[in-house]
Order: sequence, then C-alpha cells, then structure tokens
Amino acid sequence: MPQNNTKFKKITWLILILILPIFFFLFLNFFGKNHYKMPTYYPIDSVKVNKKWQVTYHTLPDFTFVNQYGDKITRSSVKGKVFVANFFFTKCGNPTLCPRMSKEFARVQQMLIKHDNVLLLSHSVDPENDTPTVLRKYAEAYGAKRNKWHFLTGLKQDVYSLAYHGYKINAGQEKDTVLPEFLHATKFMLVDAEGRIRGYYDGTDSKEVDRMIIEINILLYEMKI
Repeated sequence: MPQNNTKFKKITWLILILILPIFFFLFLNFFGKNHYKMPTYYPIDSVKVNKKWQVTYHTLPDFTFVNQYGDKITRSSVKGKVFVANFFFTKCGNPTLCPRMSKEFARVQQMLIKHDNVLLLSHSVDPENDTPTVLRKYAEAYGAKRNKWHFLTGLKQDVYSLAYHGYKINAGQEKDTVLPEFLHATKFMLVDAEGRIRGYYDGTDSKEVDRMIIEINILLYEMKI
C-alpha cells in the first residue's frame, strides 16, 4: 500500500507539471494581459512623456557572490532573467524556517525546471560558516540543479547591504549586528528581468508559494521571455 501511495503521488506531480503550463497559457489568453497586472515595488521617480506618466522603479544594485561550485555570480550574471531570492543559513536549527523554505524552493525548481530564464538565489546570512563546500553539500541534499539554483556566499557586509538596500529587507543595525527577523527572514522575493522587485511571499506557506509560481508564469508572459 505505501508503494502504491508513492507511485500515485509521483503520477499526480507529473500530471500537474504537464498541465499547469497549459492552464497558465489558457488563463492568460482568456483573461487578457490587462486583467491581471503584476505589481512593481518602490517607485523612485516619474516623468510625463506625451501626456503619459513614465515611472522609474528601484532596481537591485550590483553584487558579487560565489555559489556552491565556487562560480562567481554577479548582478550581470542574472541580467535578463527572472529570479526568486531568499535568505537562509545551513545551521538554522528551526525545522519550520530554513529547511521548510529550502523544501519549497526545491518544489519551485521542479515546477519551473524547463524555464531557463528563471533562477533561484539563496543567500547565506552566515557566510563565515557557509563556505562553497558547505553550501554544495546542503544544495545536494535538496536536489539543487547546477545553473538553476545558486546558493550564494560572500562578505557579510555585502550580504546585509544587498538585503537592506537591494531587496528592502531589514538587514542590520549598527556595529554589524543583525535583527533576529532578518536572520530568520521567511520572505521569497520575486525579481523581474530588469532587476525590479515584483513580489514578496511567505516561503513557509505552500499556498503563498503556489501563488508565486502562478505569478512567475504571468511575469514571463508579461515580459515575453
């Protein structure tokens, strides 16, 4: 009986993976592109051109980190890609936080594995411990695919600066200390191909992550990539 249940679950997942892209295509074509508009966060300027307002939005700053394979990943590396980012650390002992988020990321990877223009970035908030070797072992435990899901490490001040100034998450206080809510931030951030933040989601809530997967597909359709 357990084997039958496992086989049934695998078949169910396969059917979902095959059907969902068709559903998204029909959904978008039926309702039209103007019926569901993805938000864009943090407008910073606006000008009127030909009687229409053109808004400039906050974009992620340059960054340079190293992934689990020792490869350098920069802002330029992900230019033109849609990606989801989160913050974690491998020593997180709370089973409802980092491990739960990593499992959800693994599910997102599985659902979007055929979309080469979608990446996953997991930033370590404990770079002193989370070396590329440590990250690679952790990544393998969650089935991370090379060039698809990057586990990133680098200088602590660079990680915190990107969190605060880039993703707009509370990154730190004075004297290089951090707030507990940042160390255990559960948000997934959706970033479009232009580096603009398009969504925040609770990475421990499967329903929120399901919504994010739908909105990633909508964003891919919107940006025609």
